[in-house]
Amino acid sequence: MRTRTNLNEQWTFTGPQGSACAVDLPHTWNAVDGQDGGNDYWRGTCTYEKEFAMPRFDPAVEDVYLEFAGVNASADVELNGHPVMHHDGGYSTFRGCVTELLAQENHLVVKVDNGVNDRVYPQKADFTFYGGIYRDVELVVVNKHRFSMDHFGGPGLKVTPQVAGADGEVRVESWNNAPDAQVEVILTDAEGREVARGEGADVTLRIPDVHLWDGVADPYLYRATVRLVENGEAVDEIGCRFGVRTFRMDPKEGFFLNGRRYPLHGVSRHQDRKGIGNALTRAHHEEDMALIREIGANTIRLAHYQHDQYFYDLCDEYGMIVWAEIPYISEHMPAGRENTISQMKELIVQNYNHPSIVTWGLSNEITISTKDKKEKWDEIIDLCKKSVEIVNEVRGNG
Repeated sequence: MRTRTNLNEQWTFTGPQGSACAVDLPHTWNAVDGQDGGNDYWRGTCTYEKEFAMPRFDPAVEDVYLEFAGVNASADVELNGHPVMHHDGGYSTFRGCVTELLAQENHLVVKVDNGVNDRVYPQKADFTFYGGIYRDVELVVVNKHRFSMDHFGGPGLKVTPQVAGADGEVRVESWNNAPDAQVEVILTDAEGREVARGEGADVTLRIPDVHLWDGVADPYLYRATVRLVENGEAVDEIGCRFGVRTFRMDPKEGFFLNGRRYPLHGVSRHQDRKGIGNALTRAHHEEDMALIREIGANTIRLAHYQHDQYFYDLCDEYGMIVWAEIPYISEHMPAGRENTISQMKELIVQNYNHPSIVTWGLSNEITISTKDKKEKWDEIIDLCKKSVEIVNEVRGNG
């Protein structure tokens, strides 16, 4: 079964001037110079290094992954002098298998770059592109026979609930590399009581007299647990919470939730704080949510990029209606098309199961007047078509 080890503590950071200091994660080097409203904050490449001991695992039957929840904007990861992975895009989870590179004592190096380029969005906007490893880093030990770990940083699990009269129909899809294994699926209610059970990598289960996820008034959450079983023993397990709801948008009547008009009153939220930048802790996320709830908001636009998974979880728990989006913003970069699409895939694959999300946003300020306005509009139109393909791909293929 999977185990996780947090690696946030005791890193060595080498900054812009070449001097080294000890830091814990989350961390950004723009916490101060990125807060004054100007565009003169330092952008470039800095280095994070960490020593850690070999985790406990059986190399005959288990693998070890390095998982990063957010590094802005590009990362080159090395372990014991060997390249592990490169990732472009500062707001999504990415991971890589390091089993063959591990030693008894390990030296991890992450070169982080938020410098100016024409490939990775965003490059131009009225918010700061904080450089750093500003979310969690973890080691994940997992069985060699496992659910998918390698598809755009996603969970290997997709849950699609639908309302069917008084009941709920829940399609649960998962992907694994063990074709002879058995897949067990269990649905439980908010109190942990089993409400449905089935078998298979693609199974639809029925919840009698389903309790709807109903916005801020009643954000009821079920849980799907999926186990990979070989020879009667569970070798891997994944799961997520989900909500059963319907929604639609009418150009004249507005937003509808579960068949009723649901007026939206909300805020747009960036992930930063004075003196901290984007290196937020769970306590900061919780305080932001408390402030949003205090003013009576029921919807949040999470601008202008993928936010921390913990904040999406809070949105699910408190019944927020969420607009999630990617940072294709302010300018069109022809060399950035591949990155635009990969960020969209990561956003949808990693967040598909959140009941709070009702909108996948493609861009910000699309009417802004720039010299490349036509190119940007053409790209947005193409992205609209591409995003439909991405959602269908996520629904059908994982």
